[in-house]
Amino acid sequence: MADIKRIGILTSGGDCAGLNAAVRAVVHRAVDTYGWEVYGISRATHGLLQRPPEFHPLTRVPDDYDLLVKGGTFLGTTNKGNPFAFPMPDGTVGDRSEEIIEGYHQLGLDALIGIGGDGSLAILRRLAQQGGINLVAIPKTIDNDLGSTERAIGFDTAVNIATEAVDRLHFTAASHSRVMILEVMGRDAGHIAISAGIAGGADIILIPEIQYSMDRICDHITTLNDRGKDYAIMIVAEAVCNENGEKMTHQLALSQCRLGGVGQYLADNISTRTGAETRVTVLGHVQRGGIPSPLDRLTATAFGVAATDLIAEGRFDRMVSWQNRQVVDVPIESAIAHYQAVDLNGTLVKTARAMGICLGEPVRVPLSV
Repeated sequence: MADIKRIGILTSGGDCAGLNAAVRAVVHRAVDTYGWEVYGISRATHGLLQRPPEFHPLTRVPDDYDLLVKGGTFLGTTNKGNPFAFPMPDGTVGDRSEEIIEGYHQLGLDALIGIGGDGSLAILRRLAQQGGINLVAIPKTIDNDLGSTERAIGFDTAVNIATEAVDRLHFTAASHSRVMILEVMGRDAGHIAISAGIAGGADIILIPEIQYSMDRICDHITTLNDRGKDYAIMIVAEAVCNENGEKMTHQLALSQCRLGGVGQYLADNISTRTGAETRVTVLGHVQRGGIPSPLDRLTATAFGVAATDLIAEGRFDRMVSWQNRQVVDVPIESAIAHYQAVDLNGTLVKTARAMGICLGEPVRVPLSV
Protein backbone atom coordinates (compact mmCIF):
# COMPACT_ATOMS: atom_id res chain seq x y z
CA MET A 1 0.00 0.00 0.00
CA ALA A 2 1.27 3.47 -0.90
CA ASP A 3 2.40 5.80 1.89
CA ILE A 4 -0.37 8.38 1.60
CA LYS A 5 -1.41 10.99 4.13
CA ARG A 6 -3.11 13.77 2.13
CA ILE A 7 -4.78 13.79 -1.28
CA GLY A 8 -6.31 16.50 -3.43
CA ILE A 9 -9.35 16.39 -5.69
CA LEU A 10 -10.53 18.82 -8.38
CA THR A 11 -13.25 19.10 -11.00
CA SER A 12 -12.20 20.50 -14.37
CA GLY A 13 -13.91 21.50 -17.61
CA GLY A 14 -17.66 21.94 -18.02
CA ASP A 15 -19.87 21.13 -15.06
CA CYS A 16 -22.40 18.31 -15.04
CA ALA A 17 -24.67 16.41 -12.69
CA GLY A 18 -22.94 13.90 -10.41
CA LEU A 19 -19.67 15.68 -9.69
CA ASN A 20 -20.52 16.35 -6.06
CA ALA A 21 -21.51 12.72 -5.58
CA ALA A 22 -18.05 11.64 -6.79
CA VAL A 23 -16.31 14.03 -4.39
CA ARG A 24 -18.52 12.77 -1.57
CA ALA A 25 -17.51 9.17 -2.28
CA VAL A 26 -13.82 10.04 -2.33
CA VAL A 27 -14.09 11.73 1.06
CA HIS A 28 -15.98 8.78 2.54
CA ARG A 29 -13.44 6.24 1.34
CA ALA A 30 -10.32 8.31 2.01
CA VAL A 31 -11.29 9.43 5.52
CA ASP A 32 -13.23 6.44 6.84
CA THR A 33 -11.15 3.63 5.34
CA TYR A 34 -7.66 5.05 5.00
CA GLY A 35 -7.58 7.93 7.49
CA TRP A 36 -6.29 10.43 4.94
CA GLU A 37 -6.80 14.18 4.72
CA VAL A 38 -8.65 15.38 1.62
CA TYR A 39 -8.22 18.83 0.07
CA GLY A 40 -10.76 20.00 -2.50
CA ILE A 41 -8.99 22.31 -4.97
CA SER A 42 -10.97 25.44 -5.89
CA ARG A 43 -11.79 26.09 -9.56
CA ALA A 44 -9.69 23.26 -10.94
CA THR A 45 -6.06 24.16 -11.70
CA HIS A 46 -6.83 27.85 -11.16
CA GLY A 47 -6.88 27.16 -7.44
CA LEU A 48 -3.33 25.84 -7.62
CA LEU A 49 -2.21 29.05 -9.37
CA GLN A 50 -3.17 31.19 -6.37
CA ARG A 51 -0.76 31.99 -3.56
CA PRO A 52 -1.47 30.51 -1.21
CA PRO A 53 -3.28 27.81 -3.20
CA GLU A 54 -7.07 27.88 -2.77
CA PHE A 55 -8.61 24.73 -1.33
CA HIS A 56 -11.32 23.38 0.94
CA PRO A 57 -10.42 20.88 3.69
CA LEU A 58 -13.00 18.13 3.15
CA THR A 59 -14.10 16.13 6.15
CA ARG A 60 -16.84 13.63 6.78
CA VAL A 61 -20.05 15.08 8.15
CA PRO A 62 -22.93 13.12 9.72
CA ASP A 63 -25.37 14.04 6.93
CA ASP A 64 -24.02 14.78 3.45
CA TYR A 65 -27.03 13.59 1.45
CA ASP A 66 -27.30 17.02 -0.18
CA LEU A 67 -24.11 16.32 -2.14
CA LEU A 68 -25.76 13.34 -3.81
CA VAL A 69 -28.55 15.43 -5.27
CA LYS A 70 -26.78 18.76 -5.83
CA GLY A 71 -25.92 19.57 -9.44
CA GLY A 72 -22.78 21.33 -10.62
CA THR A 73 -19.66 21.25 -8.46
CA PHE A 74 -19.29 22.96 -5.11
CA LEU A 75 -15.52 23.06 -5.68
CA GLY A 76 -15.97 25.23 -8.77
CA THR A 77 -14.48 24.54 -12.18
CA THR A 78 -13.20 26.20 -15.33
CA ASN A 79 -12.92 25.30 -19.00
CA LYS A 80 -10.65 28.22 -19.87
CA GLY A 81 -6.98 29.02 -19.30
CA ASN A 82 -4.81 26.17 -20.56
CA PRO A 83 -1.83 26.41 -18.17
CA PHE A 84 0.60 25.68 -21.00
CA ALA A 85 -0.79 28.61 -23.01
CA PHE A 86 -2.33 30.81 -20.37
CA PRO A 87 -3.78 34.21 -21.40
CA MET A 88 -1.66 36.95 -19.85
CA PRO A 89 -2.73 40.55 -19.02
CA ASP A 90 -0.69 41.99 -21.90
CA GLY A 91 -2.54 39.87 -24.46
CA THR A 92 0.18 37.26 -24.86
CA VAL A 93 0.10 33.67 -23.65
CA GLY A 94 2.50 32.15 -21.17
CA ASP A 95 3.39 28.77 -19.70
CA ARG A 96 2.22 28.67 -16.07
CA SER A 97 2.46 24.93 -15.63
CA GLU A 98 5.31 25.12 -13.10
CA GLU A 99 3.20 27.42 -10.91
CA ILE A 100 0.44 24.81 -10.79
CA ILE A 101 2.92 22.06 -9.99
CA GLU A 102 4.43 24.21 -7.24
CA GLY A 103 0.92 24.81 -5.83
CA TYR A 104 0.35 21.06 -5.65
CA HIS A 105 3.58 20.54 -3.72
CA GLN A 106 2.94 23.55 -1.46
CA LEU A 107 -0.21 21.82 -0.23
CA GLY A 108 1.81 18.74 0.65
CA LEU A 109 -0.34 16.47 -1.47
CA ASP A 110 0.66 12.85 -2.01
CA ALA A 111 -1.78 12.28 -4.87
CA LEU A 112 -4.44 14.05 -6.92
CA ILE A 113 -7.80 12.89 -8.26
CA GLY A 114 -8.85 14.80 -11.37
CA ILE A 115 -12.45 14.63 -12.59
CA GLY A 116 -12.73 15.75 -16.20
CA GLY A 117 -13.24 15.04 -19.88
CA ASP A 118 -10.67 14.38 -22.58
CA GLY A 119 -9.30 17.93 -22.74
CA SER A 120 -9.00 18.38 -19.00
CA LEU A 121 -7.46 14.96 -18.45
CA ALA A 122 -4.90 15.54 -21.21
CA ILE A 123 -3.77 18.74 -19.49
CA LEU A 124 -3.74 17.13 -16.03
CA ARG A 125 -1.74 14.17 -17.27
CA ARG A 126 0.84 16.46 -18.89
CA LEU A 127 1.14 18.38 -15.62
CA ALA A 128 1.48 15.13 -13.68
CA GLN A 129 4.27 13.82 -15.89
CA GLN A 130 6.12 17.13 -15.80
CA GLY A 131 5.81 17.68 -12.05
CA GLY A 132 5.86 14.26 -10.46
CA ILE A 133 2.18 14.37 -9.52
CA ASN A 134 0.55 11.07 -8.60
CA LEU A 135 -2.62 11.38 -10.69
CA VAL A 136 -5.77 9.27 -10.84
CA ALA A 137 -8.64 10.27 -13.13
CA ILE A 138 -12.43 10.01 -13.05
CA PRO A 139 -14.28 10.45 -16.38
CA LYS A 140 -17.05 13.01 -16.70
CA THR A 141 -18.69 14.43 -19.80
CA ILE A 142 -22.31 14.79 -20.79
CA ASP A 143 -21.25 14.02 -24.38
CA ASN A 144 -20.07 10.52 -23.29
CA ASP A 145 -17.33 10.67 -25.92
CA LEU A 146 -14.35 9.83 -23.71
CA GLY A 147 -12.54 6.68 -24.81
CA SER A 148 -12.16 3.42 -22.88
CA THR A 149 -15.33 3.80 -20.81
CA GLU A 150 -18.93 2.95 -21.61
CA ARG A 151 -20.22 5.59 -19.25
CA ALA A 152 -19.07 8.98 -17.92
CA ILE A 153 -20.53 11.06 -15.11
CA GLY A 154 -23.23 13.45 -16.34
CA PHE A 155 -24.33 11.65 -19.49
CA ASP A 156 -27.36 9.87 -18.09
CA THR A 157 -28.80 13.02 -16.53
CA ALA A 158 -28.32 14.92 -19.79
CA VAL A 159 -30.15 12.19 -21.71
CA ASN A 160 -32.97 12.20 -19.16
CA ILE A 161 -33.41 15.96 -19.52
CA ALA A 162 -33.30 15.82 -23.33
CA THR A 163 -35.80 12.95 -23.36
CA GLU A 164 -38.19 14.87 -21.15
CA ALA A 165 -37.93 17.82 -23.54
CA VAL A 166 -38.78 15.56 -26.50
CA ASP A 167 -41.75 14.16 -24.55
CA ARG A 168 -43.07 17.65 -23.89
CA LEU A 169 -42.60 18.79 -27.49
CA HIS A 170 -44.74 15.93 -28.81
CA PHE A 171 -47.90 17.44 -27.33
CA THR A 172 -47.48 20.97 -28.65
CA ALA A 173 -46.31 19.68 -32.04
CA ALA A 174 -49.44 17.55 -32.36
CA SER A 175 -51.67 20.37 -31.17
CA HIS A 176 -50.43 22.77 -33.86
CA SER A 177 -49.40 20.31 -36.63
CA ARG A 178 -45.83 21.57 -36.46
CA VAL A 179 -42.34 20.28 -37.04
CA MET A 180 -40.57 20.72 -33.69
CA ILE A 181 -36.77 20.68 -33.65
CA LEU A 182 -34.80 20.13 -30.45
CA GLU A 183 -31.12 21.11 -30.57
CA VAL A 184 -29.05 19.35 -27.91
CA MET A 185 -25.41 19.40 -26.88
CA GLY A 186 -22.80 17.19 -28.50
CA ARG A 187 -19.52 18.91 -29.34
CA ASP A 188 -18.15 16.06 -31.48
CA ALA A 189 -20.45 13.11 -30.93
CA GLY A 190 -24.18 12.46 -31.11
CA HIS A 191 -24.69 10.21 -28.08
CA ILE A 192 -27.21 12.50 -26.37
CA ALA A 193 -29.20 13.06 -29.56
CA ILE A 194 -29.52 9.43 -30.60
CA SER A 195 -30.21 8.15 -27.07
CA ALA A 196 -32.85 10.77 -26.26
CA GLY A 197 -34.27 10.59 -29.77
CA ILE A 198 -34.95 6.86 -29.57
CA ALA A 199 -36.22 7.07 -25.97
CA GLY A 200 -38.47 10.03 -26.81
CA GLY A 201 -39.92 8.62 -30.02
CA ALA A 202 -38.42 11.23 -32.35
CA ASP A 203 -39.16 10.96 -36.06
CA ILE A 204 -35.80 12.33 -37.19
CA ILE A 205 -32.40 12.19 -35.46
CA LEU A 206 -29.36 13.98 -36.83
CA ILE A 207 -25.89 13.30 -35.41
CA PRO A 208 -22.48 14.52 -36.61
CA GLU A 209 -21.35 10.98 -37.41
CA ILE A 210 -23.91 10.59 -40.22
CA GLN A 211 -24.07 12.90 -43.23
CA TYR A 212 -27.60 13.99 -44.01
CA SER A 213 -29.58 15.18 -47.01
CA MET A 214 -32.19 17.93 -46.66
CA ASP A 215 -34.16 16.26 -49.44
CA ARG A 216 -34.25 13.03 -47.45
CA ILE A 217 -35.45 14.85 -44.32
CA CYS A 218 -38.21 16.69 -46.18
CA ASP A 219 -39.28 13.48 -47.95
CA HIS A 220 -39.61 11.79 -44.56
CA ILE A 221 -41.79 14.60 -43.22
CA THR A 222 -43.98 14.37 -46.32
CA THR A 223 -44.24 10.60 -45.89
CA LEU A 224 -45.35 11.07 -42.27
CA ASN A 225 -48.08 13.42 -43.47
CA ASP A 226 -49.18 10.95 -46.14
CA ARG A 227 -49.51 8.29 -43.45
CA GLY A 228 -51.74 10.54 -41.37
CA LYS A 229 -49.24 12.06 -38.94
CA ASP A 230 -49.42 15.83 -39.40
CA TYR A 231 -46.49 16.72 -37.16
CA ALA A 232 -42.87 15.65 -36.70
CA ILE A 233 -40.25 15.68 -33.96
CA MET A 234 -36.58 16.13 -34.82
CA ILE A 235 -33.61 16.05 -32.43
CA VAL A 236 -30.24 17.31 -33.65
CA ALA A 237 -26.80 17.49 -32.03
CA GLU A 238 -25.25 20.96 -32.02
CA ALA A 239 -22.17 19.73 -33.93
CA VAL A 240 -24.17 18.70 -36.99
CA CYS A 241 -22.99 20.73 -39.99
CA ASN A 242 -24.98 22.47 -42.68
CA GLU A 243 -25.26 20.78 -46.07
CA ASN A 244 -21.95 22.37 -47.12
CA GLY A 245 -20.13 20.59 -44.30
CA GLU A 246 -19.66 23.72 -42.21
CA LYS A 247 -20.26 23.69 -38.46
CA MET A 248 -22.80 26.24 -37.28
CA THR A 249 -21.35 28.67 -34.74
CA HIS A 250 -22.14 32.02 -33.21
CA GLN A 251 -19.91 34.67 -31.70
CA LEU A 252 -20.24 35.56 -28.03
CA ALA A 253 -18.79 38.37 -25.98
CA LEU A 254 -15.06 38.26 -25.15
CA SER A 255 -14.40 36.85 -28.66
CA GLN A 256 -15.75 33.42 -27.71
CA CYS A 257 -17.10 31.21 -30.49
CA ARG A 258 -19.63 28.53 -29.64
CA LEU A 259 -21.45 25.80 -31.53
CA GLY A 260 -25.11 26.48 -32.12
CA GLY A 261 -27.61 27.43 -34.76
CA VAL A 262 -28.03 24.22 -36.72
CA GLY A 263 -31.59 23.84 -35.41
CA GLN A 264 -32.67 27.17 -36.90
CA TYR A 265 -30.81 26.42 -40.13
CA LEU A 266 -32.77 23.18 -40.49
CA ALA A 267 -36.05 24.85 -39.55
CA ASP A 268 -35.66 27.54 -42.19
CA ASN A 269 -34.89 25.00 -44.90
CA ILE A 270 -37.72 22.65 -43.92
CA SER A 271 -40.25 25.50 -43.86
CA THR A 272 -39.13 26.72 -47.27
CA ARG A 273 -39.19 23.30 -48.89
CA THR A 274 -42.30 21.76 -47.30
CA GLY A 275 -44.36 24.72 -46.14
CA ALA A 276 -44.50 23.16 -42.66
CA GLU A 277 -44.75 25.44 -39.65
CA THR A 278 -41.52 24.82 -37.79
CA ARG A 279 -40.27 25.74 -34.32
CA VAL A 280 -36.87 25.32 -32.65
CA THR A 281 -35.97 24.69 -29.02
CA VAL A 282 -32.31 24.94 -28.01
CA LEU A 283 -31.85 23.02 -24.77
CA GLY A 284 -28.38 24.39 -24.02
CA HIS A 285 -27.02 24.35 -20.50
CA VAL A 286 -30.24 22.96 -19.05
CA GLN A 287 -28.69 19.57 -19.93
CA ARG A 288 -25.82 20.17 -17.51
CA GLY A 289 -27.85 21.24 -14.50
CA GLY A 290 -30.42 19.88 -12.14
CA ILE A 291 -30.59 16.90 -9.84
CA PRO A 292 -28.37 13.98 -10.92
CA SER A 293 -30.20 10.89 -12.09
CA PRO A 294 -29.96 7.77 -9.90
CA LEU A 295 -27.63 6.19 -12.48
CA ASP A 296 -25.27 9.18 -12.42
CA ARG A 297 -25.25 9.13 -8.61
CA LEU A 298 -24.44 5.43 -8.66
CA THR A 299 -21.74 5.78 -11.30
CA ALA A 300 -20.13 8.76 -9.56
CA THR A 301 -20.10 7.00 -6.20
CA ALA A 302 -18.58 3.82 -7.63
CA PHE A 303 -15.96 5.86 -9.51
CA GLY A 304 -15.05 7.86 -6.40
CA VAL A 305 -14.48 4.74 -4.31
CA ALA A 306 -12.47 3.02 -7.05
CA ALA A 307 -10.28 6.08 -7.69
CA THR A 308 -9.42 6.32 -4.01
CA ASP A 309 -8.54 2.63 -3.90
CA LEU A 310 -6.17 3.10 -6.86
CA ILE A 311 -4.26 5.68 -4.82
CA ALA A 312 -4.08 3.31 -1.85
CA GLU A 313 -2.66 0.64 -4.16
CA GLY A 314 -0.07 3.07 -5.56
CA ARG A 315 -1.48 2.70 -9.09
CA PHE A 316 -1.22 6.11 -10.74
CA ASP A 317 -1.69 7.48 -14.26
CA ARG A 318 -4.91 5.45 -14.36
CA MET A 319 -8.54 6.34 -15.06
CA VAL A 320 -11.48 4.48 -13.56
CA SER A 321 -13.80 3.15 -16.22
CA TRP A 322 -17.20 1.46 -16.56
CA GLN A 323 -16.98 -1.69 -18.65
CA ASN A 324 -19.16 -4.79 -18.74
CA ARG A 325 -21.31 -3.70 -15.78
CA GLN A 326 -18.41 -3.04 -13.43
CA VAL A 327 -15.70 -0.50 -12.61
CA VAL A 328 -12.23 -1.26 -13.93
CA ASP A 329 -9.25 0.99 -14.58
CA VAL A 330 -7.36 1.87 -17.75
CA PRO A 331 -4.33 4.00 -18.61
CA ILE A 332 -5.28 7.68 -18.86
CA GLU A 333 -3.32 7.81 -22.10
CA SER A 334 -5.58 5.26 -23.77
CA ALA A 335 -8.74 7.05 -22.59
CA ILE A 336 -7.73 10.40 -24.10
CA ALA A 337 -6.13 9.01 -27.25
CA HIS A 338 -9.40 9.15 -29.19
CA TYR A 339 -12.95 10.31 -28.67
CA GLN A 340 -15.77 7.76 -28.65
CA ALA A 341 -18.11 8.53 -31.53
CA VAL A 342 -21.48 6.92 -32.05
CA ASP A 343 -20.84 3.49 -33.56
CA LEU A 344 -22.47 3.47 -36.99
CA ASN A 345 -22.72 -0.32 -36.81
CA GLY A 346 -23.81 -0.31 -33.18
CA THR A 347 -27.06 -1.15 -31.44
CA LEU A 348 -28.48 2.37 -31.23
CA VAL A 349 -28.09 3.15 -34.94
CA LYS A 350 -29.56 -0.23 -35.88
CA THR A 351 -32.43 0.29 -33.44
CA ALA A 352 -33.22 3.75 -34.82
CA ARG A 353 -33.37 2.45 -38.37
CA ALA A 354 -35.49 -0.53 -37.33
CA MET A 355 -37.98 1.85 -35.71
CA GLY A 356 -38.33 3.82 -38.92
CA ILE A 357 -36.49 6.87 -37.55
CA CYS A 358 -34.92 8.99 -40.26
CA LEU A 359 -31.20 9.57 -39.68
CA GLY A 360 -31.01 11.89 -42.66
CA GLU A 361 -28.99 9.57 -44.86
CA PRO A 362 -29.34 10.44 -48.56
CA VAL A 363 -30.09 6.80 -49.42
CA ARG A 364 -32.29 4.52 -47.35
CA VAL A 365 -30.06 2.04 -45.56
CA PRO A 366 -31.44 -1.50 -45.63
CA LEU A 367 -31.71 -3.28 -42.29
CA SER A 368 -29.23 -6.09 -41.79
CA VAL A 369 -30.76 -9.45 -41.09
